[in-house]
Formats: sequence, C-alpha cells, structure tokens
Amino acid sequence: MQTDEALRLRTLDRYHVLDSQPEPQFNRIVTLAKRALRVPIALISLVDEERQWFKARDGLSVEETPRSLAFCDHAIRRREAMVVEDARLDVRFRDNPLVTGEPGIRFYAGAPLITRDGQALGTVCVIDRVPRSFDEDDRETLTDLAAIVMDELELRLANRELAVLAQTDPLTGSLNRRTFFSLSEREIGRRRRTGCDIAVLVLDIDHFKKINDTYGHSVGDRVLAQFADQIGQTIRVQDVFARLGGEEFGLILPDASQSQAVETGERLRRIVEQTPIHTDSGPVRITVSLGAATVKPGEISVEPALRRADEALYRAKHCGRNRVIAA
Repeated sequence: MQTDEALRLRTLDRYHVLDSQPEPQFNRIVTLAKRALRVPIALISLVDEERQWFKARDGLSVEETPRSLAFCDHAIRRREAMVVEDARLDVRFRDNPLVTGEPGIRFYAGAPLITRDGQALGTVCVIDRVPRSFDEDDRETLTDLAAIVMDELELRLANRELAVLAQTDPLTGSLNRRTFFSLSEREIGRRRRTGCDIAVLVLDIDHFKKINDTYGHSVGDRVLAQFADQIGQTIRVQDVFARLGGEEFGLILPDASQSQAVETGERLRRIVEQTPIHTDSGPVRITVSLGAATVKPGEISVEPALRRADEALYRAKHCGRNRVIAA
C-alpha cells in the first residue's frame, strides 16, 4: 500500500464522499456490522487531513473526531484488519481521551477501506466499551463489510467519471456540444424565471488549417487543448464553455449584456494573442475571432442568438480576424 499521504488525501477527495448526507446503503452496513459482530458501536470512518469523519454510524452521536485521537488513523496504515482487544493495555491508546472519557473505548477492530490503486481512505470499524476477543471469522466478516463499502464507492466513482466523459470533449477537456445545449436550456429556464440577460460568444481560432498544414495535426491538437485551457482559466465559474466542433467554441455568459459580452470577448482575445502556446515544435502564436450576441425576449433557446453570434463571427473573419464583432 502506498504511503504518500498527499496522494492518499487526493484520492479520498476524488470520491466526493466527505461531508455528504447519510445514505441507507451505508447505514445498513454499520447496522449489519453491529448485529453480526455483537457490538454497541459500528462506524464507516473516513480519515481526512485533520479529522476522522463518519459516513455512517450506529451507536455514536458525534459526526467526527480529531484525527490525532482516531484509532482508524492507525488502522489505515495496515492492509489487514487491526484489532485492539483492550485499549487500556495498549500503550498507543491507554491515555487516549476516547478511552479515558466518552465513548469509553475498550475494544476496537477496524478493516481498512482500500481503493483499487492501494490507497486507504478509512475503515469499517466496530467498538465496544468492554474488552473482548475477536476471532478469525469476525475478522473476515469485518473485512468483507469493508469490501462492500469500497465496491459501492468504486461504482459511484466510475459512474461519475463516465458522466464526465459523456459531457466533455476528449481532446480539450471542455464541455462538448451536446452538454453546451443541455446547459443552455437551464439558463433559458432561469431567464424565464428571473428576467436575467444571457449573452453568447462564438470563438474561432484564426488560420487553424495553416497551423495543421505547417506543424502537423499533433501540434494542432496541442493548440486546441491549450487554447481551451486558456479560456477555461479566464472565464467565470457560472459561464458555460464548450467545443462546438473543429476549432470553433461557444461560450454562454449568464447575467451579461451585449456590451459585457464584447468586453469579455476583448479580454479573451488579448489573452490568446499575448500567450504563446508551447508545443514540441516550439512556441506557436495564435489569434482568435469572436462573435457576440444576446438572447432576445421571447426566445426559448440560445440557438437564434448563437446563429447571430456566428454571423458576427463571419464578419469578424472577413474584416481581418483577431477581433470581436457584436451582432
């Protein structure tokens, strides 16, 4: 098992489970652990940077404890279940406030939650207030319950990653065309409720065919990816940026007027012009042309505004490129 703590914490973060709401799938597991292993307390514990947080708990009222006090912090350093038959006889734990005070831990057993790449996220653990033994069958039961928890977490992670893949363009990592129009419907719905402005920008890399012809398609791909990254790092969190096809990208700007869209476009244009793209063939400088438009009252989709922005982009191309023109 890897011991890089920074990597372990990044892996834990990928599962998006910390501070989530209680869920019956996990609650049933701790109830089963409590019943099968005949203990008063059972937990699914996730060990964060400075705390252990309980995704599910039965028999304990608190939602988390400091990591410095956590038996589970010791358990995640092992590949197999850790058993402490009497905490008052164990030099690691006899002075622990969770032993000397509430909940009065005397017995502890924890099986680590180990990911497919070997990172321990936490444990399924059981606790008793009296010393007790724990046989091999008990260890196997606890280990199996930890495996069930990890199966559920891995399935959720896989589904989340599949959803991201379905929504993004594989080359640039930006949203794809389908997701762009799906999210645009959300913004149109918000406009109907609040009357807010919506602006759109269409962006097209100038002379992109020449880049492919001069440097090759691998450099062209690099240009697309870095261009998308430049834009993605510059826009607001609420903006919707997507690759619409080829070297053309779309940007939805909620709560933005046409003049604000033009201002945003000018800012993006300058950044692209001033930032060389680093490739294996050396730095490549590019420019971008943009068309801007707003969604008009009564329009029930962004498509009319997108067409107007596309027409404005066409004019920008014919007026010399590297500019923003509003519809």
